[in-house]
Amino acid sequence: MSRTKPKIVRVIPLGGLEEIGRNMMLVEYGRDIVIIDMGIQFPEDDMPGIDYIIPNIEYLKGKEDRIQGIIITHGHYDHIAAIPYLIEKLHYPPIYATPLTRGIILKRQDDFPHLKPLEIHVINGETILRLGSITVEFFHVNHNIFGTMGVAIKTSVGTIVHTADFKFDNNPIGDEPADYAKMARIGSEGVLLLLSDSTGAEKPGHSVSEKTIQDNLEDLFRKNGGRIIVATFASLITRIQQIITLSQKYGRKIAVDGYSMKSNVEIAHKLGYLKVDRGTFVNVKDIGGYPPSKVTILCTGAQGEGNAVLMRLVNKEHKFLSIQKGDTFIFSSSVVPGNERAVQDLKDRIYRQGARVVHYGMMDIHASGHAHQEDLKMMLNFMKPKFFMPIHGNYFMLRLHADLAEQVGISPQNIVTPLNGQVVELSRDRIRTTRERVPATYVMVDGLGVGDVGSVVLRDRQMMASDGMFVAIVIVDSKTGKVRGSPDIISRGFIYLREQESKKLLADVRKKVKEIVEETSSPEHTVNWVYVKDNLRDRIGQFLFSKTRRRPMVIPVVIEI
Repeated sequence: MSRTKPKIVRVIPLGGLEEIGRNMMLVEYGRDIVIIDMGIQFPEDDMPGIDYIIPNIEYLKGKEDRIQGIIITHGHYDHIAAIPYLIEKLHYPPIYATPLTRGIILKRQDDFPHLKPLEIHVINGETILRLGSITVEFFHVNHNIFGTMGVAIKTSVGTIVHTADFKFDNNPIGDEPADYAKMARIGSEGVLLLLSDSTGAEKPGHSVSEKTIQDNLEDLFRKNGGRIIVATFASLITRIQQIITLSQKYGRKIAVDGYSMKSNVEIAHKLGYLKVDRGTFVNVKDIGGYPPSKVTILCTGAQGEGNAVLMRLVNKEHKFLSIQKGDTFIFSSSVVPGNERAVQDLKDRIYRQGARVVHYGMMDIHASGHAHQEDLKMMLNFMKPKFFMPIHGNYFMLRLHADLAEQVGISPQNIVTPLNGQVVELSRDRIRTTRERVPATYVMVDGLGVGDVGSVVLRDRQMMASDGMFVAIVIVDSKTGKVRGSPDIISRGFIYLREQESKKLLADVRKKVKEIVEETSSPEHTVNWVYVKDNLRDRIGQFLFSKTRRRPMVIPVVIEI
């Protein structure tokens, strides 16, 4: 007897629907689960000490044998960088990726030598996968990294299309235009649900073509007689190819610096994605032997990152390079929200040292890799989906994208905008966001710790970052319950104890500590030292707030002798 085919597909976002990054989507059909992307999110300003945020995979616990594969749409960290943290817990399912994406994933695995080798299968636009009862096809789209693939997931219920991050560019640099013919064919065959990138949904018109970017960059190369230092994202391979092409055209040698930049250039060059003439690249330590008009330096750091090449250069800490009068810095990347102040400070310090900065706010020397409104409408018209679900972006971006879908004729009843962790059920005739909610809370990575920093620890860090820390150390005679000597006070980030104004507060706190301890540590009965410490923490905290209107973290230390 043949098994009855399921009549429902479940689509479950574990990240990427309320933020930029942490992209991970589950498609569940019967017993089969396919994962699309597994990325990180960078921490917010109020997350001190956190390196990354990764998806919560609690829902997949106990379902590892049902995972038929992980499809990675492209090689950006917000789509691949959670793999080392999650792959072992998922029991190493097979991964499917294009050659460049595969190379970047494997290079990142070098930092995790304790993990088993990954099983990564190479895909292209002609690949057809059969993952359990699910068939998967791919179609090429443009983005600002080569090898980006949209995904068509076919079940007996219908076809689900995931666009990946995309834009339309009829004049891409070093890449082919998107596969319009295949997208049109998939759309004509019938698309039940479209999941489409929403990151550019608030921007009107069409995305800027990379050809426009190249023309503007060439104008800078043609008119510039000094060194050109280009700072961009290490993953922006298309931009890197443009810089290589223009440097070769104008007789400039290129020094590549920065670990991630060198790694990605090496991988892309080896796989044939970057076209470079022999002798174009020179070691950064040798670039000083060439005249300024024959030098291009390609590096990371346009976001003002403290450990990047550009910051070391500005701080005069670089081993081989220093800023020279006449240098032109090209910041070929948009500013990530939250980094504005760091980038502005970086530009100020460059100008103080006699160089100048050109950035995307002055001319089109950077283009987003994400579709603007007219391109999003174009994708909707290609696919002609019955149902629509915007993905990838803050919630307001998803809602704006949903509005665009209505404008091209999709009924509001056929559009869903779920939150992370909400389960969407899809049949041939209906789409709905169910009441079921799977865990999708932040899992934070701090150094070697994964998930061990939760809301309590983060709140403590925020408190210390905001109002500092106040430690009261008191020695108590266990026989009498009396405080021996004067309590020691340690303050970090709250008040400076040696200042004259702080001395009265310090004396008052010592007196208060002594009073609180002695009234709660009577020798007539067994003393509950946990209660004594809690009482100290609460009452000293209240006392300090009443005197300073600040709330430091109060840490009482009671030593019984």
